Amino acid sequence: MPRVLALLLGVLVPLAAVGATDIAPHDNGDAVDLASVSRMPKLALVMDDLGQNAARDARVLALPGPVGMAILPDTRHATELAERANAAGKTVMLHLPMAPADGPYAWQPQLPAAELDRRLNDALAKVPHASGVNNHMGSQMTDRQEPMASLMRELQQRHLFFLDSRTNAATVAAATAQRIGLASLSRDIFLDDDPSPEAVAAQFRAAVQLAHRQGSVVVIGHPHPATLALLERELPKLAAQGIDWVDLGQMIATRGNRAMIAHGANGLYR
Repeated sequence: MPRVLALLLGVLVPLAAVGATDIAPHDNGDAVDLASVSRMPKLALVMDDLGQNAARDARVLALPGPVGMAILPDTRHATELAERANAAGKTVMLHLPMAPADGPYAWQPQLPAAELDRRLNDALAKVPHASGVNNHMGSQMTDRQEPMASLMRELQQRHLFFLDSRTNAATVAAATAQRIGLASLSRDIFLDDDPSPEAVAAQFRAAVQLAHRQGSVVVIGHPHPATLALLERELPKLAAQGIDWVDLGQMIATRGNRAMIAHGANGLYR
């Protein structure tokens, strides 16, 4: 069982019965207890699109803290990087391609359920030690209820968490995970949609501000030169800014599967 799951399985209560009722701020007593270890606002960081470039991957691996490493299965270095990341104590994730992405592992809407399952199995085999999954692209897939329900059920059976990258404002992925009580998160901020140094710096500042405002922030970046340079410079300064940089398991425990205000109301995803 992946390391992060010992935490996840102990803190998350089934949410299959969640419907019209609100999720109270302290419904999950275990999650609150774990979160109380630190009262500081929390930041979790995931780096996407890994496995393509050994030099960039090495810089991500060298970042001094709990980076989630989302590895593309159809890349040259996927398996080796997953092994190295696991050995280094990082959280390994499968960065699952979804339409409009293509390739041998991509989930696409025209494919039958059996083929989607086969692609997930094959992708996980390429990324050993994965504790969770997030979508690569997916704007043509995450708004489809049936395949998302199938994916979340499969991840639950495998004891894997899901991070909704929210590449489509109409995504149903996080809401589907919430309904069945699957350990899950939603991305708050992309660091580098604009990969210029100025834009990346502005997004990082926005992430810190959002963490202070709502208590936690989930950030996704990519191994662009400006992103790597900023993270190498700024991550060691987070504690001085009153931010607790935590791993994804602790962030799941902190949020307890509740939606942030930008993604829902009263803890429920839209």
